[in-house]
Amino acid sequence: MSKHNAAGDAYRNNRVGPILRAGEVAQAAIQAVEEDNPGKEIHVEDRTAYIRIECEDECILTRASMEEALGRPFQMREIEINLGSFSGQIDTSPERVRFYLAKHI
Repeated sequence: MSKHNAAGDAYRNNRVGPILRAGEVAQAAIQAVEEDNPGKEIHVEDRTAYIRIECEDECILTRASMEEALGRPFQMREIEINLGSFSGQIDTSPERVRFYLAKHI
């Protein structure tokens, strides 16, 4: 890859978030990430089989927001079941999942 292309793609280096299998949980996660990360620009890539959701530096996804989006009780392990991959580092608890960067590029 040329330096020009690498520099052109550098803006993505600080984005973090889940890559989920397409379906009900992924669609709810889009809505929940928007609610849980106010003031942040949310980037969503729909690749038919999977959905990539990204925020700059940190992306929070809470159980309460997922329950609201789905209209039913939700356990965070459902994220793990549908999580194909993720960008950044991950920290999980029964109430939320946090994707974040330890260092910036």
